[in-house]
Amino acid sequence: MSYLIGMDGGGTKTKCVITDFEYNVQHECTGGPSTFLINGTETVSETLYKLITECKEKLSIGFSDIKSIVLGTTGAGRRSDAERMENAFKLYCDNKGVELKNFSVESDARIALEGAFSGKPGSIFIAGTGSIMFGKDIEGEIHRVGGFGRFIGDEGSGYMLGKLGLTAVAKELDGRGISTMLTKMIAAQFGITEAPQLIIEIYKNNFDIASVAPLVIEAAEKEDEICSEIVDHEVEELVLHIRAMKEKITEKRFYLSLIGGTITTDNYYARLFKEKVFKLFPDVFIKDADYPPELGAVIMAKKKLHVVE
Repeated sequence: MSYLIGMDGGGTKTKCVITDFEYNVQHECTGGPSTFLINGTETVSETLYKLITECKEKLSIGFSDIKSIVLGTTGAGRRSDAERMENAFKLYCDNKGVELKNFSVESDARIALEGAFSGKPGSIFIAGTGSIMFGKDIEGEIHRVGGFGRFIGDEGSGYMLGKLGLTAVAKELDGRGISTMLTKMIAAQFGITEAPQLIIEIYKNNFDIASVAPLVIEAAEKEDEICSEIVDHEVEELVLHIRAMKEKITEKRFYLSLIGGTITTDNYYARLFKEKVFKLFPDVFIKDADYPPELGAVIMAKKKLHVVE
């Protein structure tokens, strides 16, 4: 019998699933992080090998029975980086005396897209700490909107909400801005009450800027003027992503799956965003993902095998 393996890698752990060719799950397991740009290709190769070996042993099969493997992970958006991980893992396996013919690396967003729509056309909007949108048209072409990172992008993300909120707090502490209830909320939750403290936390103590986003959203829901302006502006930024993607994918029915805590949890920001989308785009249909990202990787693994054959 032949099998497929899909892996969803991140900064804290890697999810792995092995299925038959009808996508029936045979075994699931988890390992360490697989962000090779941070953890290094050698460490990630060791993690991947352990996961694949566990799958093999649980099913009492050989490596040759695993016909195709796809890892989707953070930092693999550029093909040159993905190939570096592919080559490193091939070398690692060669040194172990193991041959895995069809192993490939994709971005985590790419496998999420495949899983969300079972390999069919559709779009995903990821808005957590960062923000990016991917779409697949009826011809199978992949389109991207956003994803420029926190320095010049990530509009509508938790990071941007937190950044703008902290900027407003800094201005109030400095006497350059109007009062916002966010200042007292940050003092209560983080113990930051003075400008020097805020500077030290941000620039020396690696303060988690995105962690302020829930407070910004809470203050906006309580009609705080500054936070309401921030939330309204960032919702508009999210809408711009969808508008741009709709220019690229011109289907009569535009299917959208949402990923990331900022827009999937039941909060004021997410509700405002969805209300705006439904009002502006009556042809947009928001749906839950068909499958999780690791099964999206399995779907890609099977497709890649057919291409090779």
